[in-house]
Amino acid sequence: MVILTENSAGQKGEAFLGSLPVDAPIMKSSRYLLPLVRLSLAFFAVVVAPAAMAQTVKKIEASDPTFEDLQSPSVGGNTGKKSWKPKDWLEVEVKVKLEPGRSAPRDGHVDRLTVRWFVAVENKIDKAGQKYFLMEKEVTHVNVPLDEDFYLSCYLSPATIKRLTGSERAGKNSITAVGGEITVAGASAPARFTSQGSISKPWWQSPTMQRTNKYPLLDKSETPFKFLWWDRYLEIESEPG
Repeated sequence: MVILTENSAGQKGEAFLGSLPVDAPIMKSSRYLLPLVRLSLAFFAVVVAPAAMAQTVKKIEASDPTFEDLQSPSVGGNTGKKSWKPKDWLEVEVKVKLEPGRSAPRDGHVDRLTVRWFVAVENKIDKAGQKYFLMEKEVTHVNVPLDEDFYLSCYLSPATIKRLTGSERAGKNSITAVGGEITVAGASAPARFTSQGSISKPWWQSPTMQRTNKYPLLDKSETPFKFLWWDRYLEIESEPG
C-alpha cells in the first residue's frame, strides 16, 4: 500500500507500507476496526444514551380536532337584568395524552406544554390577497399530567366569525381547516394534529396562505367560558405582568 506523506518542511513524498495478506487471520485484521468500534461506543455513551435517559415524555398523542358552536353563556349576578341575545362562538378542541418516558418526574407531571394553533379561513375580504387567511395562536399550559387524557381548545369570537363569513352562525363550515403543533420539553418528538390533509406535509406551511393577525384566535381564558368545565382543560400560563 502506498500513502502520501508530508514532512515539517512541507515536502511531499510516498511511503510503501506493504499490503495485508489476503489469507491474514480474521482476528489479526479485526484489530484495525477496534478503534472505530470504541469511538462509536463512546459516542453512544456520551450523546445518545443520556438523551434517551433524559426522556420525560415518550410520546405525545393528539386526536383530530373537533368543532362545536357555543352560545355566549348567561352569567347571573346582582347587577340587574339586561336584554340581550347570545351569539355564537366557535370552539375547536383536541384531546391529548402524554405517555411517560424513562425519566418521567415522580410527581406525574411536566411543567409546561406549548401548543401552536393554525386556522385557515377562506378569504372573502381581500380580493387582491391569497385565497386563504392563516391565523395563529401560541398557548403555554402548566401543571401538565402524564398518562391522563386532557383537552386543549381555541376559540373564534362572534365578531370574528361575522367579519370572516358574513354570518352570525358558527359551525365547522365557518373555517377551512384547523391544525397545530404540540411541544413538551423532554419529549422524544413534537406532535401535530390537523382536520385536513397529512401531518407529514402540514397545510399551514403552504405559501398560498395569507398570514393575518386582524382576526384573533382566543384561548379559553380570553373568553366568557373561562370558568366553565374547569377540570377538562389544562391551566394556562399567565402572561408576565
